[in-house]
Amino acid sequence: MVLSWFGRMAATIGASVSLHHGAPPAQHNLILFVADALRSEIVDETTAPAMAAVRSEGVDFRNSHSLFPTVTTANASAISTGHRLGDTGDFGNTIYVGAPLPAPVSSPLPGLESDTVLGVMNQRFGGNYLNEISLLHAAHDQGFQTAVLGKHGPAAIQDALARDGTGTIVIDDATGHAGGLPLSPEITAAIRAAGLEPVTPDRAENARDGTKDIPGTLVENRVQQDWLTAVATKVLLPRFKAGAKPFVLVFWSRDPDGTQHNQGDSLNSLTPGVNGPTSLAAIRNASDDLAALRAAVKAAGLEATTNIVITADHGVAVASKASETSAAARLSYPDVTAGHLPSGFLAIDLAQALNLPIHDGKGALVDPAKGGHPGRGALLGPDPAAPQVVLGPNGGAELIYLPGPDAKALAPRVVQFLTQQDYTGAIFVDDALGPLPGALPLSAVGLTGKARTPRPDIVVSFKSFSTGCDRPELCAAEVADTDLRQGQGIHGTVSRQDTHNFMAAIGPDFRTGFVDPAPVSNADLAITTAHILGIKLPSVGAERGRVMGEALAADGKPRKVTTRTLVSAPAQNGFITKLDMQQVGKTPYVDAAGMPGRVVGLKP
Repeated sequence: MVLSWFGRMAATIGASVSLHHGAPPAQHNLILFVADALRSEIVDETTAPAMAAVRSEGVDFRNSHSLFPTVTTANASAISTGHRLGDTGDFGNTIYVGAPLPAPVSSPLPGLESDTVLGVMNQRFGGNYLNEISLLHAAHDQGFQTAVLGKHGPAAIQDALARDGTGTIVIDDATGHAGGLPLSPEITAAIRAAGLEPVTPDRAENARDGTKDIPGTLVENRVQQDWLTAVATKVLLPRFKAGAKPFVLVFWSRDPDGTQHNQGDSLNSLTPGVNGPTSLAAIRNASDDLAALRAAVKAAGLEATTNIVITADHGVAVASKASETSAAARLSYPDVTAGHLPSGFLAIDLAQALNLPIHDGKGALVDPAKGGHPGRGALLGPDPAAPQVVLGPNGGAELIYLPGPDAKALAPRVVQFLTQQDYTGAIFVDDALGPLPGALPLSAVGLTGKARTPRPDIVVSFKSFSTGCDRPELCAAEVADTDLRQGQGIHGTVSRQDTHNFMAAIGPDFRTGFVDPAPVSNADLAITTAHILGIKLPSVGAERGRVMGEALAADGKPRKVTTRTLVSAPAQNGFITKLDMQQVGKTPYVDAAGMPGRVVGLKP
């Protein structure tokens, strides 16, 4: 299946597009370190010394960007392929795929943070649900040694076609467990020879997210990540050096994200939120793992030939569960603090407005009047097999699909409803359904392209606000459709605390001591690293990132940056969606968007 898909793709696009021109480059290596949910402004010599060191010694991508929706698998797809979400079709951690996926998924609303689900997605969507070849897969195909370690879901997305243990080495949370991707006997033996068991430790106490009355975890994800770091430094790097071929290694650190989501420092309180001691320990944990990788590279004599690039898939905020306009917040649920928004609140509110019944992602009827609320998505309409409205919750963002024949008639009603809610920050509508008052087109935020998966008809970003400090990106809160409690970490919006991820780079191909003023994003990483490594990266869609040439030692020329502002027509009540963005050439970068006064980082 995989080889036949790649062959069909190659035949379709003809010769692969080489992103390196001129003489072949020196054979350099790449370590891409992803610190999940790391805000740019939180990094300094105290909170994350190893990351701060890379930023000060190498390139500081000060004007960095996550892609919206600012959630993990969406940005993993961009980091993997160099394409924006309109091409990859990974619009969120939870998306709608049409007919239910077969067992064991058995739902039309799969959660993509799962190796098993990703395999079923490939089967459904032509052998490769992303419709693009990743940097890791192309590198392996062209003779590089390749591996990825870390958080399951985004780790496997770095080479979505490596599923049998014979290509890119994939080691994640599920390695050695049921449902995990296999390792070759050779790698398994090498892990044992290093004094480690070839089974990823679980998160233990770090996985505890608490309840409405009991705080979540107070410890970072230390044990699991120590094991992953040991595998990288004691097994893979020595193996790569002995292999005498260049390598690409991706390390996807679950911290600080997993700990920030589950932290118990702030039960039902917006402060200290993700700035409490548990979240800070998680940031330091990720920094320590990076330090260990850099030390191992230096000890192996690989420092002069190895580029180290750091990014975060997105930033983070503290979850707010407050609303004065939500009907869902006025009902009672056994697992939700009185007066707070439950998970699935938008489905409940919209179902009431449209007078439609609610079903969960498996098709079971949900009755909010009896304390029920949908968790990971909802199907609205009398028949869950033919829903009129489908909602895919993604924390600070919501994907809304209108799969029925009356989408054109429904869309204005849904948008009008959204403009009347105090939790709505920004609204984007499929270009084919608009323009609609209060909303901007999906194309404005890179959500149209060559995707194989169904494209959402409407995407909502929820309201965000400062909790009172003088640096709003560090103390932002946002309304979120999540089963986490108020006070825990969340992300997903098109607000600057979520779009302003941490990015930095150091190595033989990057400038030293350089602060890059130009906007960059997660979609630029695969394009740039393919360029410096001489990897031919094929492409189907046109929604691609750019080579960050201003940051490279062999280029260094400044890029011209332009700024743009788009504003929707106002809704009847005056609600607008305003979009602040930058461009380098034709490459767009979204800063923030929404109703002025409801979005952190949106310019007046």
